[in-house]
Amino acid sequence: MRVLIVGAGATGGAFGTRLQEAGRDVTYLVRPKRQRLLQRDGLRFIAPDGDRTHAVAAVTSISEGDHFDLVVIAVKAPALKGILDTAGPAIGAKTLILPFLNGLDHIDLLEEAYPGHVIGGMVKIVAMVDGTGAIRQMAPLSTMTIGSLTGAALPDAVWETLNVPGIDLTVTDTMMQQLWEKWAFISAAGAITCLLRNNIGAILEAGGQPQILQAIAETENVAAAAGYPVSEPGHQQSLDILTAPGSGFTSSLYRDLQSGEAVEAEHLLGSLAARARTLNVQTPFLDLAVTQVRAHHINPAGGGIFDPASA
Repeated sequence: MRVLIVGAGATGGAFGTRLQEAGRDVTYLVRPKRQRLLQRDGLRFIAPDGDRTHAVAAVTSISEGDHFDLVVIAVKAPALKGILDTAGPAIGAKTLILPFLNGLDHIDLLEEAYPGHVIGGMVKIVAMVDGTGAIRQMAPLSTMTIGSLTGAALPDAVWETLNVPGIDLTVTDTMMQQLWEKWAFISAAGAITCLLRNNIGAILEAGGQPQILQAIAETENVAAAAGYPVSEPGHQQSLDILTAPGSGFTSSLYRDLQSGEAVEAEHLLGSLAARARTLNVQTPFLDLAVTQVRAHHINPAGGGIFDPASA
């Protein structure tokens, strides 16, 4: 299969390197600045099993009619709408689209634009892009779960293409269930750490366990109302991670908020809160977190100038 990876960041670059090293036909669709860096230096991937640099095919546009067999979308949610037009010429009548984003809004958006082309996917990897543009994978964890959104069987070619050394691949017939469980967990973690502005250990030490349990309950109630109740193992995993005394865990949403990067708060927290309203589920803690993050984007510095006349 000809594979187009949209984005050569931590996720796209790491998994793309594994595919390329297994002899797969991989092209990256990137922004001009990233393309210049990749053309000049290649794509460096530093992982627990070694440090390597490969020359890669990186483009900033796709010619009309240049269709790929598999389009992997590995960008963050805020960039999704912007890349749809750019990636559009790559999508033909038989192209499959595999997005690796959290939440579900992207599924709705892609299905509306390309009905019947979208398959579900999730990845777990601890990786980042460093200051030189290299991809650094900090732990051996590198899993990919894919599956039809309707429960139908995936073409064998998809499994054969993605089943390569360095990727722990699973094909599931419960993709929607797993996407909902992950969304519930990520949203609970994001709401807790963004609203209470600290890691789990400090929040617990400050007496925040009731709020943590409330956040978990609210997000799981939304999933249940949508028809995808979180499994007992999934619920227990959330409790284990989000109520561990002394834990330094923070959510990626909170880390992005601290660093000033574009965050997926609307795609994750805002969208889940909106779905809660349509499902008549009360989510007061989640709603507060959404308001807090929105206020932060309006006035990142917080506070203001004191006006004695208004006192």
